Order: sequence, then C-alpha cells, then structure tokens
Amino acid sequence: MGHVAGLDSANLKALLGDVASGRLQLPDFQRDWKWDDDRIRAIIATVTLDYPLGVTMTLETGGASRFRTRTLTGAESAAGREPGLLLLDGQQRLTSLFQALYVADAPVKTVDTRGKPVRRWYYVDIAKATGSPSDRDESIVSVPEDRILRADFGRKIVHDLSDSSGECGAGLFPLRIVFDTQRVNAWRREYERADEARNFDLWAAFEDQVLHPVRSFQVPMINLSSATPMDAVCAVFERVNTGGVPLNVFELLTASYAGDPAYTSRTGDYYDLLSTWHSIKEHLAERFEVFGRLDDGLSNSDFLQAVALVRTWNLKQQDPTVGVSCKRRDLLELPLNDFEELAPRLREAFEWVGLFLLTQGIVRAEDLPYRTQVVPLAAVRAVLGDELDNPEARQKITQWYWCGVLGEMYGGSTETRFTRDVEQLIAWIRDDGEVPDTITDAYFFPERLRTLKTRNSAAYKGIFALLIRQGAVDWHYTDGPMAPGRLVEYGVDVRQIFPKNWVRRNLDERYPAGSVINKTPLSLRAAQALSGAPAGYLDPLAAAADMRPEWFDDVISTHLIDAKALRANDYVTFFEARATALEDLVYQAMGKRTTVVRGTPDDEGDR
Repeated sequence: MGHVAGLDSANLKALLGDVASGRLQLPDFQRDWKWDDDRIRAIIATVTLDYPLGVTMTLETGGASRFRTRTLTGAESAAGREPGLLLLDGQQRLTSLFQALYVADAPVKTVDTRGKPVRRWYYVDIAKATGSPSDRDESIVSVPEDRILRADFGRKIVHDLSDSSGECGAGLFPLRIVFDTQRVNAWRREYERADEARNFDLWAAFEDQVLHPVRSFQVPMINLSSATPMDAVCAVFERVNTGGVPLNVFELLTASYAGDPAYTSRTGDYYDLLSTWHSIKEHLAERFEVFGRLDDGLSNSDFLQAVALVRTWNLKQQDPTVGVSCKRRDLLELPLNDFEELAPRLREAFEWVGLFLLTQGIVRAEDLPYRTQVVPLAAVRAVLGDELDNPEARQKITQWYWCGVLGEMYGGSTETRFTRDVEQLIAWIRDDGEVPDTITDAYFFPERLRTLKTRNSAAYKGIFALLIRQGAVDWHYTDGPMAPGRLVEYGVDVRQIFPKNWVRRNLDERYPAGSVINKTPLSLRAAQALSGAPAGYLDPLAAAADMRPEWFDDVISTHLIDAKALRANDYVTFFEARATALEDLVYQAMGKRTTVVRGTPDDEGDR
C-alpha cells in the first residue's frame, strides 16, 4: 500500500498516554465504544499474558486533521487539542485498556451480559495470576463501583476494596495504577507487610509474570501517512474495522465537512451535514410518502450521488475530459462549497420527482419499482430545470422511466447506467442526441407476465402503478378512478381476483394463480368482499355500490378485465384476455413493442 508509513510497534503505556493527552483521537465517523464487561476482562487477560493483541491502524494528520475529531471515551479532558494521529482501527481495544489500566480516578462505564449499564473497576488476583496461564482469564476480577465484592445476593460482603488495606488483604491488585510506578511500589510495600512470609515471593512472581508483560507490552501499528486519499482511508477502514458495520461514505463526509477550516473560519462553527440531510429528508418525506421515513426510503447516499452527477456534469461542460460520475471517489472528493451550492437545487429536483411519480400512480415507498432510478432523474431535473416541463420533454422522460422499470434495467450495477442516462437524457431532451440506451435496450416479453408474482420485481410494481395511472376504478369506492392521493386512505393494495385454491382445484399450472395477471389494485373494503370465485362476489359488490350489474361491469373493465369471463368463472378466457391487455398497457408505456421472443427471465431476483 503506497500510503502506508510503515508497520511498527508502540509501547502500550506510551500509546495510552497519547490517548490521555489527545495526541491520538478518533475521526468523528467512528462509531461509539461499546464493549461489555466480559470482553474488557478478556482483553486485559490477553495483555497480561503478552499475547498478540491485533494490529492497530492510525492516520497521520500532518498537523491539521481533515475530519472533525473527538477523544476516546474517558479522555474527554483532552478535547480541543489538535491530534497528531487518528485511530482508524482498534478503538474498542484501546478504549477498554485506557479506561481499565490508565484512568485511575474513574470506573469504566460499560454494560453487563444483559446490556444493563454498569460501572466497574478491574483487579487481578495475584495468587491466581501466578498459577497456570490457562487460569489467567479467571484471575481478572470485575468489581462494582463501590469496590465491595458481595455474595449471597448482596447480603454478604466478601471483600471491601475501598482502600489499599482491603485490596492487599484480599490479594487483589488494582489495575488502574499499573503504569504508576510510585503508587505500585507503595501498594507492594503494604501488600508485603500484610503477610511477609507468603506475599514477598508471590509479589516477585506477580511482577515477573504480570506487571512486566503489561508495562513492556507492544501494540503492532500500521501508520497511514497524511497524504492518503479520502477514498483509500474509507476503503482501508472498511477492510480492517472489526465492528462488523460498513463505513458509510456519508459518515466520512460528515466528519470531513465538520473539519473544514474554511467553513469554520467563515462561520465560527462547524458544518453539520447530518442535520442538513435530516432537514432535506424530512421536507421530502412530509410531502411525498414515496421517499419513505427518515430512516428508510430515499437515502443520504442517493442524495449525494445525485449531487455528484450534477457537479461532474457541470465540470464536463467546462472541460470535456471530465467524466460524469457518481462513484464513491466522486462523493468523497465532493467539496463542501459545491455541496452547499447544489443541495438546494437537488432538494427541489427531488420534489419534482415526487410529483412526477404521483402522476405515474406511484405513491408509497413500497410501491416504488426502483429507488435507484430516481437518482439520475433528479440529476436531470436539476440540470434542465423548467425545460423538463414542456410536453415533449415530459413525454420523453416518461418513456425513459417506464422503459427502465418494465425492462428491469436498474436491477444490477447502476453507477454506469446513472452516468449514461444523465448524459443521454439531457442530450435527447434538448434534441442534441440519440434515444438513450435505457430505452433502446429495454425489452418486455409476454411470457414475463406469467412469472411476475411478488414485489421483488420492479415490473410487478410497475404494472399496478400503470393500472392506477390509466384510470382503474375501485370496486367499493366507485365514484371515479383511484386518485393517487386516496390510495393510502383507502388501503389500496394488490389483491387476488380468482382465489389461489380455486384455481389449483380447477386448472393446471399453465395459468398460474399467483401471476400478476390474476391480481389488481383494490381497496381494503373491496378486498373484504372477494370471497370465493368471482361469480359469487360480483353481484354483492355491485349492490353495495348501488349499481346495476352492467354498470358494474364497466367498473371491472377499467382494470383491463373481461367482466363476462369473470361472471362465468371462466379463468382461462379471463387469464388470456387480461394477459393481452396488460401486454398492450406495458408496450404503450414503453413506447415500443417487443418483436423478438427470447427465454423468460427469472422472476424472484432481488430487484
């Protein structure tokens, strides 16, 4: 790795001293320290045995950190100092050792095996520690905050360790003073006086087998130079971090923006990217359910990608050698000034996207065929602005959208498609380029309708949105087409037309009951009446709607269903007629018809 300053070792005492002084701190994207009592005891035992601890990784700051930083837990008194090193890997281990072995005046704030917050001091049983190394884990003792060890459900005091006399009498050495030579010598003298004949030899063995290994313990370290690029820092962190949670680019940018010296110099404060994003997301989510709640739906990464697409498109207009892109490196190299300038435009662009989706019959986050497809759509809107509102442009963007959904073009890797779509769409809408690849490459084969069975498929969601868009009338609320604004209120969802059990009893697998062909969007009230085969539930539905049967047949037909076949319980005729009608609906939305028949794509991939 070209930016590694070298593999070295640091003395544990010196390293914990750097933590205490603030020379070694955390970049703010690091998550909180969270080790429990058992793990702290285990790592202390590891150090006392001089067993390998695992490599710790740091990043040199060069005197000025690129990130907002914070001290390790327990070293808050050093806050405000500019660190020389940032800890990328090893936070849980070093924080545990720092609090247990170096902070003499405060217990460790941790949790027990049930996750309950506790405060603990750590001791080592001298007699046990000088026995077999296999017993070392048992020799590390966790003691409550009051330093009283109790038994019999707290009724009996076993050891009172609130002063050195009690500690020496119990033969329990306080690990919090292990690096303070003066205090260790004073404690040793008192311990030896307590039972000179026995404790003198025990202490000699203890010093050799426990204290010396701790004081001389070496921590292997990889040091990244301050010239290491942001994307390399992010990649390295993800590969070595033992916390099990991948580092989000947004978190890295949050720490980077908070440490931006120009912003701080200009405003006297730090830039809070997280609050900015929350404000944007809450604004969008309040207006459009399709963007989800704060913790789901449209993500901060989606928003950053849209910003990066617009930024690189703008740069390309000045320098044709620049590529339009939204890869991780583009996000990590996104300057704060550019983000501040573009974020309001992208917020407005996503508002436009929300309105566009409503007109297409897509209202809720769970109904959105592809979340990823809204990223280039928002970027195009941010670039073109009102140009996208003229009828011809609107028609083009609508065709592109449905080709992406029904051709299932956004089911794989998307970054390259983002780039192509942004450039090709802008040129096409401005009559400057050819039809985008997402349109020319999109195909929908008739056989696909039979295999679309669940919401895992973008085309499955798309077909129901199209049924709503083209004017489907609910079978209970029959006063007009289902308005997007009433879908949530009415509990509109995908409903089965012919019951699965009825189809299985009467027909073979050539006409699958679970197919999208045998489903339609209906309200919860309408769905409650769908009991048994259609011939039995249609007239009660018509009566409840105060309609003559032939009028109710007109309502049924708005779902592209042959009402006569439905009333006759003729599933085969119904199935074939509706399959043809849905094909036409799909091809109309895509603005093209598939002429070459290939194999049927698989249905249940995660799209």
